[in-house]
Amino acid sequence: MKGYGRHSCRTSYLYGHMKKLALILSVFFGTTAGLQAAVDTTFITPFERSGGRQTTTFNEMISFYKRLKDNYTTIGMGDMGPADNGYPLRYVAYTNDGHLEKEEIRTGQKLVFLINNAIHPGEPDGVDACMMLLRDAAMGRVKIPDNVVLVVVPMYNLGGALNRGSHSRANQNGPESYGFRGNARNLDLNRDFIKCDAAETLGLEDLFTKISPDIFVDNHVSDGADYQHVMTLLETQHNKLGGRVGAFMHDTLSPAIYKDMKTKGYDLVPYVADFEGTPDKGWKEFYESPRFGSGWAALFQTIAYVPETHMLKPFKDRVKATYDLMVTMVKTGSEHATAIKAARAADKKALLTQKDFPLEWKVDTTRFDSITFKGYEAGYKPSEVSGLPRLYYDRKKPYTRKVRFYNQYVPTKVVTAPKAYIIPKAWTPLIVNMRANGVRMQRISYDSTMMLTVYHIDNYETVQRPYEKHYLHKNVQVTAKTEPIQVTQGDYMIWTNQPAKRYLVETLEPTSADGYFAWNFFDGILQQKEYFSDYVFEDIAAAILKKDPALRARLEEKRRSDPEFAVSASAQLDFVYRNSEWMEPEFMRYPVFRLEE
Repeated sequence: MKGYGRHSCRTSYLYGHMKKLALILSVFFGTTAGLQAAVDTTFITPFERSGGRQTTTFNEMISFYKRLKDNYTTIGMGDMGPADNGYPLRYVAYTNDGHLEKEEIRTGQKLVFLINNAIHPGEPDGVDACMMLLRDAAMGRVKIPDNVVLVVVPMYNLGGALNRGSHSRANQNGPESYGFRGNARNLDLNRDFIKCDAAETLGLEDLFTKISPDIFVDNHVSDGADYQHVMTLLETQHNKLGGRVGAFMHDTLSPAIYKDMKTKGYDLVPYVADFEGTPDKGWKEFYESPRFGSGWAALFQTIAYVPETHMLKPFKDRVKATYDLMVTMVKTGSEHATAIKAARAADKKALLTQKDFPLEWKVDTTRFDSITFKGYEAGYKPSEVSGLPRLYYDRKKPYTRKVRFYNQYVPTKVVTAPKAYIIPKAWTPLIVNMRANGVRMQRISYDSTMMLTVYHIDNYETVQRPYEKHYLHKNVQVTAKTEPIQVTQGDYMIWTNQPAKRYLVETLEPTSADGYFAWNFFDGILQQKEYFSDYVFEDIAAAILKKDPALRARLEEKRRSDPEFAVSASAQLDFVYRNSEWMEPEFMRYPVFRLEE
């Protein structure tokens, strides 16, 4: 009887504890799930244990997913390579049939979701939401349709996640502690998708290439204005995504997501991108260039969504909203899987013969959608710090009104794709990035001379302060000429009739705002390496002008039209030098060449 009594006490304790866990789960998921789902305390997350006040640590998260994988055949884990801090970067996959290898995912007929979390570790809502989502899927608490594959990067920015504190997010309501925005090298990974400075970026892009996701979800927390909405949603700009995929996302998929979230009690609105004023008069849709994950995904005909929970809402509410939105996206995506995959297939086929590609866009202010926005009246009052007027939102004065959402963009710069690009083998960093993005490259087998289109950089501007480790170039002006170019064995011939065609055009054209020239990959060509001594070149220049009457005429015309030039001997020598065979051909010559049709 004594032994039975001890067992009875232990059983009573466990039963009571299980009831508490079931209550915890019901609070977060709005359900009254039975005790069966809550029996194993191994799978209760730090978020749930803390009552929604804490986010998981890296070690807790990895341990959680390893236990989940060991207990459920529907869960798999894989390695994406090292992060910049040397820690292994992991992904977690879920399918009902247990087919979890990258090749199986890519070549299968299922709709593939790639969900990325903690690109900014101070915005950990997706980290905790995905832990619960994958656990609930494995346990059967949430039904993941058979035609869906979930691939989750549970914690992307590992360096930032391990740099944990409580005061780097002054505008945010919880959790109690969290990671830092920059990675181990203080890079913002959400600006790194083209330049690929971080090891994390190369790992993610390699995974993306190997699984070819139909929908990319990158979970965030917003900054900016105050309003009533818990969740806002940034989606791939549909004109920029283009084709059948862009139209289907804008006309069918996104409205269905909004509708389903409404049934869950969420008044979802587009990401509030008005950072300078207040949103009560409406705002322009955020334009995500390829430096951002959503803009980069569009280069591969992938629909991208960036959930942005509102930073001033309680952490518990934000995580629940993220969880509910991902369930909605999976459900809605599953219902439209056939149409999404057909649209992507059609756009990929059309891409191979597409000639013209937009490089820059601007918002069309003549067209807009009217959306229902729930905000707070904004006003100004004297600052207690400066005594000067300061903006504030009055939560005692909520409003609901129709506002304008400008979500139509038109191209402002278009370029025609060549038949192929040729890249000399010396530009190794560029080749590394190309491989991570699935670019098919052919090595040239012998030395030769080819007539190619060559860009010469005529002018450019450079920002005065570094941006994510780079001094970006902008307003680039070029002249294109057909010239004989020495091509050597081992150089890269990159034919554009391939799935990465759009990526190639938008990164290799030197006037692209987010191309490799803008990101300083070719700055070596911008510095002249050889020059002359005036007293030596005087005689050479005189001989050149005697042999070249046309150049002499150009020199005389410039003297007549430019008074400062006319009184500068060194400027006139420089003019002759730059228009002679002595001028080095590599200076300001863009080293990526075009083979035209």
